[in-house]
Amino acid sequence: MAKANITRDIIHRQIKERGALGFERHYHVTDPFIRRLGLEAELQGHSGCVNCLEWNEKGDLLASGSDDQHTIVWDPLHHKKLLSMHTGHTANIFSVKFLPHSGDRILITGAADSKVHVHDLTVKETVHMFGDHTNRVKRIATAPMWPNTFWSAAEDGLIRQYDLRENSKRSEVLIDLTEYCGQLVEAKCLTVNPQDNNYLAVGASGPFVRLYDIRMIHNHRKSMKQSPSAGVHTFCDRQKPLPDGAAQYYVAGHLPVKLPDYNNRLRVLVATYVTFSPDGTELLVNMGGEQVYLFDLTYKQRPYTFLLPKKCHTSGEVQNGKTSTNGVSNGIHLHSNGFRLSEGRAHVSPQVELPPYLERIKQQANEAFACQLWTQAIQLYSKAVQKAPNNAMLYGNRAAAYMKRKWDGDHYDALRDCLKAISLNPCHLKAHFRLARCLFELKYVAEALECLDDFKGKFPEQAHSSACDALDRDINAALFSKSDNAEDKKGGGPIRLRATGRKDSISEDEMVLRERSYDYKFRYCGHCNTTTDIKEANFFGSNAQYIVSGSDDGSFFIWEKETTNLVRVLQGDESIVNCLQPHPSYCFLATSGIDPVVRLWNPRPESETLNGRVVVDMEGASQANQRRMNADPLEVMLLNMGYRITGLTSGGAGGSDDEDSSEGQVQCRPS
Repeated sequence: MAKANITRDIIHRQIKERGALGFERHYHVTDPFIRRLGLEAELQGHSGCVNCLEWNEKGDLLASGSDDQHTIVWDPLHHKKLLSMHTGHTANIFSVKFLPHSGDRILITGAADSKVHVHDLTVKETVHMFGDHTNRVKRIATAPMWPNTFWSAAEDGLIRQYDLRENSKRSEVLIDLTEYCGQLVEAKCLTVNPQDNNYLAVGASGPFVRLYDIRMIHNHRKSMKQSPSAGVHTFCDRQKPLPDGAAQYYVAGHLPVKLPDYNNRLRVLVATYVTFSPDGTELLVNMGGEQVYLFDLTYKQRPYTFLLPKKCHTSGEVQNGKTSTNGVSNGIHLHSNGFRLSEGRAHVSPQVELPPYLERIKQQANEAFACQLWTQAIQLYSKAVQKAPNNAMLYGNRAAAYMKRKWDGDHYDALRDCLKAISLNPCHLKAHFRLARCLFELKYVAEALECLDDFKGKFPEQAHSSACDALDRDINAALFSKSDNAEDKKGGGPIRLRATGRKDSISEDEMVLRERSYDYKFRYCGHCNTTTDIKEANFFGSNAQYIVSGSDDGSFFIWEKETTNLVRVLQGDESIVNCLQPHPSYCFLATSGIDPVVRLWNPRPESETLNGRVVVDMEGASQANQRRMNADPLEVMLLNMGYRITGLTSGGAGGSDDEDSSEGQVQCRPS
């Protein structure tokens, strides 16, 4: 974190009243506070798992919902239970929300009984019951500027909108995901942009996250109803798609291609939580079965993969998942004959020297790499990259560390780093070679071969190195193999667009929206999210300086947002941490999970030297979670039942093939 002159800021706060809010926001959550974060209290009152938490706008009330079908409103600052009421639900409560501008009087709950209930806390009564969903209700969303309106997401694939002013007994379908993804799709989570309440983000089955313009949808439906030729239409007309521009999809670029492999291993991808940053410019997604991803809604970028088979398209058609007329997409030159690097022989260009303090960080990273401490090396390179974002060598070195660590998504991050290094230094030899290896590991075998051939032409002195020969053998072996993946690639279209059955058939409109997806900006690794589908990830701090997420190992993880480095792991539950809700204005965090309690966390006094909740071996916890995510589902179930499974307690992270040990200096060593 950047250093600050807190004494000067305190003086300005004292003499300038307007500076008080800015002071509070700037020092809301700081690095020393994170380092001292510890357990303050446990709020007891529920008799089942606590599945949802919600602060009111002022931050003086905290609501919780549980498997016991009760909701409790707490005074968290004094650790007191203010109100407990049975919600009228007949199954687990999954979501609880205060209705904005209701004076904290109205509380909304959604539950596994497919019902949405509205409660008046002043009289402890349920005043409205909505039973329009046909499957479990997983999330409720509200909007500050729409005080009488809220939305629900349920496993029937529907997003419903409610307006308490118009009709107290029914809701309207805003979005029907089954029209696009078939009858098996389930909506899991949703959230409204806090700065522009017209935008609604939805997480559902699969790796794609959807962002909708509510205003455009409403205007489109109104125009359809008013059209003389439209005939009779319902609020959600199955014959009409969403209007152009009303939906934008986001996805981690490597995930759609990984879906067949994940499906074969019964590994489910589903967005379990979505939330906007306080300024509304970023979208955070906890991807069940994978990692946590942050998408930049302002500076969008296309996925670097989705490289379609070259025989399927000619120049000017869809390439890299997008229409291309100049053959260039995200730095990859896609000529009519496939994947090629820039022409001509390379000559090493001068590298800008790093400042001494960054040079020391780079050397520390190199030393960690030499000791095979891949995560430590990645974190040090990331720290340096944040300070020197235009240094090609740092990106190239970090790519090498990603490729050695081989956690889920590491080869795709390595590919991104290689392309960045090449864009900064077109003559970066190692980045060119590592790019070919990344393409191969990501199953783009034909593209990897062409990239390797271009590398040999560009750097002929390396054409017969052991690294080139090893990769050449791997590629040719893969090209001639009869594996299922190879057969899938030879099919009639991109893997990510295929349906596996009639009930989950994907519409043409959905295919187009997926092709127009944008890629992530940052990825956060270390936690595990495979056991529950309500696991949250949130921004921590008024300026969204940190990312927090629950985990299946009973811990919660805290990362620096900009470097993606893991800075703190705390034990938050005996089994699983599902919910993490930061206080709106203090460095104060509420968590819950399988235990029937709500836990409150804040910076502990410096005099407290012992914090039994701290997980000291963050690297070990992260590695164990990677193994857990790649384990057989039966093994995970047995582990949860208390059995020791050898594959989960020893060895490296699964899910990736070992690299050939003879690949040589061109790839393995950092610069």
